Amino acid sequence: MSSIFEITQKDAAGRIGKLKTPHGVVETPTVMPVINPNLQAIKPSEMRSFGAQMLITNSYIISRKEELREKAMKEGLHALLDFDGPIMTDSGSFQLSVYGDIEVTNEQIIEFQKTIGSDIGVPLDIPTPPDVPRSRAESELETTLERLIEARGMVNDEMLLAGPVQGSTYPDLRQKAAESLREHKFDVYPLGAVVPLMETYRYADLVDVIVSSKKGLDPTVPVHLFGAGHPMMFALAVALGCDLFDSAAYALYAKDRRYITANGTYHIDNLSYLPCSCPICVSHTAEEMKKADNCKELLARHNLYVTFEEMRLVKQSIKEGNLLELVEQRCRTHPRMLEALKRMYSYSDWIEEHDPASKSTFFYCGPESAQRPEVLRFSNKLDRFTITGSAIIRPASKKEFKNYDNDLVFKAPFGAFPAELIEVYPFNAEVISTPDVESLGKALENTIALIELNPDAKFTFIKEEGLEHPLFEKLGKIAEIKE
Repeated sequence: MSSIFEITQKDAAGRIGKLKTPHGVVETPTVMPVINPNLQAIKPSEMRSFGAQMLITNSYIISRKEELREKAMKEGLHALLDFDGPIMTDSGSFQLSVYGDIEVTNEQIIEFQKTIGSDIGVPLDIPTPPDVPRSRAESELETTLERLIEARGMVNDEMLLAGPVQGSTYPDLRQKAAESLREHKFDVYPLGAVVPLMETYRYADLVDVIVSSKKGLDPTVPVHLFGAGHPMMFALAVALGCDLFDSAAYALYAKDRRYITANGTYHIDNLSYLPCSCPICVSHTAEEMKKADNCKELLARHNLYVTFEEMRLVKQSIKEGNLLELVEQRCRTHPRMLEALKRMYSYSDWIEEHDPASKSTFFYCGPESAQRPEVLRFSNKLDRFTITGSAIIRPASKKEFKNYDNDLVFKAPFGAFPAELIEVYPFNAEVISTPDVESLGKALENTIALIELNPDAKFTFIKEEGLEHPLFEKLGKIAEIKE
């Protein structure tokens, strides 16, 4: 395990951890508010009151403005921002992606970050946008890797060093980049150039980027999702193993008079009520906020409150072992998020490798729940059940049948399992009384597989009234079905 990162709790591929920095220990997952050193909507010294443990700012911007540069070099970054907690600094890669060129070298920006006392520094990587030709992605990735390796040789104990994972929207390049960086022992691994995916609601592609990068990394290292600041997608990204997030959204959205919630975004001018209980919303009406001279500041404060509220809920969900239920709730707030949920469950085999074998009660939240890692894990272990003689497969609502050697309960989306496990996780799942087609289909697939794995046993299936599925025809060929 990374010596600076300790994982204390897990659920799905998400985790709660402790990240050790020169200015203190940070509990992850967490959000780092982005501080513009030229224009601060909210003072950095106030950020702790919202829940911020750590900030992120731009070392390139500081280095280009004489007044900021001189103070940072003389008094240090923390004095410049008036914040005594950990501060991460970006290198100017965002400006590079926007303007095409910047007046600083990789070596210069690394030395500057060390000099001003950054807790986590970032090399000058190349943020390759989505959908570029593969040749460009490969060429820019090669340059990025060269710069990161150069930076690794320049930094010892002065600060922690990030190793951004690039590769555009090519999953194999993302995994290759991660595998290459893994060998050089960076302290934090940001996933770069993903903002364009989030701006265009390409959350399913974002899932591909996260999973392919995670597959190439050591599973015990902290991962930072660059530019991910909307609380709507925190649960999803954390469930896939992201630990750090940075948010300029609180200020940028406020500038456009936008009001953030965990389920989406409103324009303040379209609100008649404020659907929030943060200090800003309980002390103002919608009309008062619209007309306030400091409306943008009020919105920025609200946006920060709701951002950290959601992250606390994510962490509580990890503690209780129901993070995937929260993911499914959040992913039903927008069609593109629902696509991301389906894409996430296409990686259930990978998630299952990280998901704890035992946790709280499984809650069935819809058709996608039939693809959860708990269901996959059960499917993969059907060969552990040895059944001989006669076996009854009955609904949980039916009492035990006599005169059978084996008593099995049928429960979607799992299928048939020994009745004595009915109160054991995950079979103690809370499910809908009438299974949907996806749940019933998965349960029948598993039941058929179980019967085929025990060809010498004789099975009788008690079918509940109203259940219909094409797989019942196949089941009827290998078991007796009674209604």
